Amino acid sequence: MKLLQKTALALIRVKLRLIAAFSPAAAARTAFRIFCTPQIRNAGEPHGIFSEAEILGPVFRTIPIRGYRWNKGGTTKAMVIHGFESSVVNFEHYIGALVKKGYEVIAFDAPAHGRSGGSTMNVLDYRDFILFIQQEYGPSSRFIAHSVGGLALALAIAGTQPNDGLRIALVAPLTESTSTYRLFASVLQLSPAVEKEFDAIIRGIAGHGLDWFSITRVMPSISASILWCHDRDDLVTPFADLETIRAENYPNIKFVFTDGLGHRRIYRDAGVTGTIIGFL
Repeated sequence: MKLLQKTALALIRVKLRLIAAFSPAAAARTAFRIFCTPQIRNAGEPHGIFSEAEILGPVFRTIPIRGYRWNKGGTTKAMVIHGFESSVVNFEHYIGALVKKGYEVIAFDAPAHGRSGGSTMNVLDYRDFILFIQQEYGPSSRFIAHSVGGLALALAIAGTQPNDGLRIALVAPLTESTSTYRLFASVLQLSPAVEKEFDAIIRGIAGHGLDWFSITRVMPSISASILWCHDRDDLVTPFADLETIRAENYPNIKFVFTDGLGHRRIYRDAGVTGTIIGFL
């Protein structure tokens, strides 16, 4: 499998170099599609607690979405938000704990993920999708969000005022998109000319550069109570990206740091799970 992955990566690099030789802009468009396309997708039918859920099937921007709801009508509503190349099936242990507490819980596979339709998704898409779900199924006051889902949620919440009554558990959130892009550009060995065109694509879509997609930037607009769980060894959403936020000493943020769990094992850890459920 690793050999196949290395071979595929080598072919992508060659393809991008060939395209860039004729048109850096075209190479940037190809790289951007790769950037927004999940390479892993769990589209299997979930079991366990998902077999007890009400199946929800909204349509977001013509894209059919697979969602689940438990305890409709519960006095406290919670929403579970997964990361890139993930699915809500990975968060069954959180859902089960909240359902036992009597919470109304909703969880959706984002566009291009799990059993939902679509093939690409960017952070703005995810932000708008979260706002769409909040409008369609009533506002939630409790959230669990992992990785890029954490950034998308932060962008959504920052534009929703007031938000001081919310409780949000961020698990290894994507804090600075610039870090993710630097890793991506390094892996694909993008040339400076292609990187310049890539930035132009972002600005054309969002009206802002990559540094705009930042939890650090929007945090002054978020007064919700936040439990922020992050591993010091996270290679996907680097721990160093938290430096500015930590220095601000926001009174509404409580940090929980772990060692050796990385980006994904952290949300499966029993201790972290218990802390999050207690916080919510």
